[in-house]
Amino acid sequence: MLYDKLLKYRDSDYYPFHMPGHKRKNIDFANPYEIDITEIDGFDNLHDACNVIKQSQKMAADLYGARESFYLINGSTCGILSAISAAVDKDGEILVARNSHKSVYNGIFLRDLKATYVMPEVTHLGIQGCIEPERIEEELKNNKNISAVVITSPTYDGVVSDVKKIAEISHKYGAVLIVDEAHGAHFGFSKRFPQNAVGLGADIVIVSVHKTLAAFTQTALLHVCSDRVSIDKIRKFLGIYETSSPSYILMSGIEKSLLMIKNDRQRLFDNYSKKLDNFYKNISDIQNLRIVKKEDFSKKEAFDFDFGKILIFTGKTNLTGVELYTILLDKYHLQMEMCSGNYVVAMTSILDSEEGFERLSFALKEIDKKYIGKKPDYEEDNYDFVKKIYISNKKAMEIHQAEEKEHIEVKLDDSVGKISKDYVFLYPPGIPILVPGEIISSEVVSNIKRCIDLKLNLCGLPHSDGIEVVITK
Repeated sequence: MLYDKLLKYRDSDYYPFHMPGHKRKNIDFANPYEIDITEIDGFDNLHDACNVIKQSQKMAADLYGARESFYLINGSTCGILSAISAAVDKDGEILVARNSHKSVYNGIFLRDLKATYVMPEVTHLGIQGCIEPERIEEELKNNKNISAVVITSPTYDGVVSDVKKIAEISHKYGAVLIVDEAHGAHFGFSKRFPQNAVGLGADIVIVSVHKTLAAFTQTALLHVCSDRVSIDKIRKFLGIYETSSPSYILMSGIEKSLLMIKNDRQRLFDNYSKKLDNFYKNISDIQNLRIVKKEDFSKKEAFDFDFGKILIFTGKTNLTGVELYTILLDKYHLQMEMCSGNYVVAMTSILDSEEGFERLSFALKEIDKKYIGKKPDYEEDNYDFVKKIYISNKKAMEIHQAEEKEHIEVKLDDSVGKISKDYVFLYPPGIPILVPGEIISSEVVSNIKRCIDLKLNLCGLPHSDGIEVVITK
């Protein structure tokens, strides 16, 4: 049973290089059963906060420098849905970074929006880089009907865009800037890490406090930073997308994690930075694996980078990303956050231990020496897996149009030239390879097959050799 399995994992020696950011440490929190309540007298109501919850949310706003902040206990997803719905009228137009999380596309679908996509830069390592401000301005200049811009910064891999410049450009053309900063809840609290988007001119910023802070899974914050979007609209849509029975355990977990930062920020981030510095120093002599550093990127590729995201490329070894992930898990009992075709991500936080970093550096040094040799013919040596997988697809219709049409399942090989009915994406990171309404190309089919061959976690296919397409007459 699930509960028993969780207890077994708790008692094992597996180290969590994955979210949530509390890293399964006891942070002096009460037995959840003893404080699990509903909206009883004296405890306020998340959807009409006027007392203790309002005060707690104000503390969050002050900590981040926001005009107003809202606790999210349905994750960043409900915040993204609410932000898009409040910022763009139904049937309106929106400019979206194509490397957005699937929740952004769901927001587009729910509001029947017309979407224009802008592709991120692709770094020389092959991973997706930042969004160029010039690309945003080009699209806004050509389409004055766009009401909002949505970007993801940082990416799942820690790449940060020039939010300040993108905000200035968005406002110049009358558009609202929404930043999905889910992976940057720790930004702005130390000079060693990037500044948070709240202080860079974004209008709405969504952060997942469970990813890199000590909050429970499924908790996040929505920050309203300007008067360009109605706060009343935000409240209205949060009331739609968020549960009407919010957990006081999850809300108090958010508060607890923020109080840790408020009361002990300097020590926590100094220790965190020191541990990261020691880790990168300890693995500096590795010859075959490649561990990415900020200086590995050009400014065009990554305006900034979160060095708390440890990206480990298979490099000159004969491993795939899945194989590296599996070795770290099975032999060294190190659970990574995710793997891709040729790299894995170790996700760290202020609560990672020195022991965890030492175990990871030891494992990487052993792997670096052992797995040397020629890669299989289908493996790339030039770090272009992600570059090949996430390509610019031609859009034939809007998401809601594709979703509402009749569909049929066809073989992958027979789908070329047809219009996708559903999403196809790797999870994590949850970025669609294919979005409803996009035309399926032979390259997309090849990419999907490649993900299947590499045993990556591919979602959206009813069967491994089939895909749902729109019936056109």
